Amino acid sequence: MLGYRRPLAITRHLGFQIVAASLGGLLTGAAIAMGPYQISQKNRKFQPGQITINRGEALRFINDDGELLHHAYLKSPEFQFDSGDQKPGSKFDVTFPVAGNFTVLCAIHPKMKLLVTVK
Repeated sequence: MLGYRRPLAITRHLGFQIVAASLGGLLTGAAIAMGPYQISQKNRKFQPGQITINRGEALRFINDDGELLHHAYLKSPEFQFDSGDQKPGSKFDVTFPVAGNFTVLCAIHPKMKLLVTVK
C-alpha cells in the first residue's frame, strides 16, 4: 500500500503544479488581452495628459471630438510614429519599443501634448 500511495501523492503534486501553471497562464493572457492603454483626444487635449508604460506596451489614440480632426505624432531619435489625420471616432494603435521619455503632439492642435514615460 505504501508503494501505491507514494505515486498517488506525486501525481497529486504534479496535478496541482499543472493546474497552477495553467491558471497563471490564463491570468497572464487575460492581462495581455486587455489591450492597449486608451488615450482620448477630446476638447483639443490628450486625456490623460501623461502616462507611464512598460517597453513593448501600446497606446490607443481615439479621436473623441465630435467634429475635429486630430493628428498624433512623435519624432525622436529613438522612436517615431505618425497617425495621419484622424477623423472623429477613429482609433490608432502604437507600440513603444524603446524606453525613454517622449512627447506626443498633435499636428493640427499645437497645444496638445502627451508625456509618455516608457520604462
